[in-house]
Amino acid sequence: MPHRVVVLALDGALPFELGIPQRIFGRSLGTEPDGRARKLYEVVTCSIRPPGPVRTDADFAVLVEHGPEALATADTVVVPASYELGPVFEEGRLTEELAAALALVRPGTRMVSICTGSYVLAAAGYLDGRPATTHWSSADHFQRIFPQVRVDPDVLFIDDGDVLTSAGVAAGIDLCLHLVRRDHGAAVANEIARRTVVPPHRDGGQAQYIHRPLPEPQFATTTAARAWALARLDRPILLRDMAEQEAMSVRTFTRRFREEVGISPGQWLTQQRVERARQLLESTDLSIDQVARDAGFGTATSLRQHLQAALGVPPTVYRRTFRSSADA
Repeated sequence: MPHRVVVLALDGALPFELGIPQRIFGRSLGTEPDGRARKLYEVVTCSIRPPGPVRTDADFAVLVEHGPEALATADTVVVPASYELGPVFEEGRLTEELAAALALVRPGTRMVSICTGSYVLAAAGYLDGRPATTHWSSADHFQRIFPQVRVDPDVLFIDDGDVLTSAGVAAGIDLCLHLVRRDHGAAVANEIARRTVVPPHRDGGQAQYIHRPLPEPQFATTTAARAWALARLDRPILLRDMAEQEAMSVRTFTRRFREEVGISPGQWLTQQRVERARQLLESTDLSIDQVARDAGFGTATSLRQHLQAALGVPPTVYRRTFRSSADA
């Protein structure tokens, strides 16, 4: 059976965020042994009331066909942002209606929030003593209302195992793609990202917003250097080599790169090499030594260290897990 994702639509929902789970999970496909496509997730949307219209923050409502009983069937619950959270936002307290709906969620269900949906998870106690994030503009208020939560306002999303939180809007896409990658591997996540025309991977620890102003349009960017590096990940790449692609000094390039990408060039290179290694482990029979060389890590030992740090598993376990998943 497909993994069942239940999206909780609350009054005041933001239509964009409300549609993200269906767009990402609903379009994620695997392959049957006979080559036919199969849906990896079943996505349903529910309300905390009987089926009917739910207000949005736009000039239209959405007709939701499932009531709160759908939450009892979920493998994953997603709570998108809402601008009408009332006492949840103002006092950190669930309404009786919302509390009754969330009480239907089975123990062990994966809980996910997009943007200020984190207020709902926190008010329900899911985030007590745990790391979490929310939209940067609400982070200070969120921390005051929920002092028991370890708030990180600077990241795109936080994966704390069975509870995951994201910043606003596009970070919700990043988090859903991260879950697809976690569940089914990089190849499936990259394909849905390609169909959605979004970057296949932005690490959760990447900066949520940019403190300094963006470069003016007429100024040079680091786009060409990134494309140049991606085409030769299997070779040594020095910072000065990347800076030369943009005709910048190393200092200027490093500053501009961090302004545009949110992390340092070295961190970005490591992320891209981990992603390349994941793809090779999933889709080829190359030896671990060869995967290490092709991804630019040089040795199997280096690959093992970086994959362990990024994913918590060594290359052989990663390959076995996602080869088995693809064959299922």
